[in-house]
Amino acid sequence: MVRANGAVSLRELARVVQTSEVTVRRDVRALEAEGLLDRRHGGAVLPGGFTRESGFPQKSHLATAEKTAIADVAASLVEEGEAVVVGAGTTTQELARRLARVPGLTVVTNSLLVAQALAHANRVEVVMTGGTLRGSNYALVGSGAEQSLQGLRVSRAFLSGSGLTAERGLSTSNMLSASVDRALVQAAAEVVVLADHTKLGTDTMFQTVPTDVMTRLVTDEPPPHDDRAGTELQALADQGVQITVAGAAVAPGGDGGMVGRRPRRESPLPVQRRGGPTAQLRSAPAGMLEQQAAGDRVRVADMRRR
Repeated sequence: MVRANGAVSLRELARVVQTSEVTVRRDVRALEAEGLLDRRHGGAVLPGGFTRESGFPQKSHLATAEKTAIADVAASLVEEGEAVVVGAGTTTQELARRLARVPGLTVVTNSLLVAQALAHANRVEVVMTGGTLRGSNYALVGSGAEQSLQGLRVSRAFLSGSGLTAERGLSTSNMLSASVDRALVQAAAEVVVLADHTKLGTDTMFQTVPTDVMTRLVTDEPPPHDDRAGTELQALADQGVQITVAGAAVAPGGDGGMVGRRPRRESPLPVQRRGGPTAQLRSAPAGMLEQQAAGDRVRVADMRRR
């Protein structure tokens, strides 16, 4: 499966071979030791390090359910009459299919797949960049694409990539694609990264969206035993990135956020973007509230005796 698709998730491997993810993880570790593949958080890829990149046919069959859930959440962020930029990728292609239902929307993109998904949406205006076609992912790249984005300003950019870490942010394996993605970022007031769990903790050659530029990450819930992916999500949240987990339960009054598989723990919620001190909201322990209430009652009784 890895040779055919270029990459595969542990969930898909476990489903195909009808065994547990724990068993699959052990077998993948053994294959990596023999140099037959490289492990990634939540999956495995063919050997190739930082520069390897799967083509569209391979990516389109990887983590399809996760990409669908991520696209559903991302589409809910877009409002009627907005102008957004959408980068190239299979996850952003899924997003574009849902944006076709948003009236009065303007979408700027360098992706032929995104444009095709919106081609018959009568109420959506599609603006294509210029540039040279990169056949492996059906994207327009090069100086023509970058120059066409100069002077553009939209509310949001939706981007995906090959890897995502808290240290470097979003990255990709191709220099030309990275340059256009950076130009898309410069055109947007907010940057929303779409990345499924198989990309968490993966670092590739060219940085596209630094962590301190990311406004929000929309991802899926990592497998129960993928502690490293959970740690990566927490590190991103600690740096001020808003985390929305597609398909996870939302606490009352919440908007997604980090919903962990572990027992609930107190987690600070960033309420201010970088550029100034980040305020953090924490829930007060119940015991502290009870002590404060008891103290108030003692003071009131003392005043009455006086």
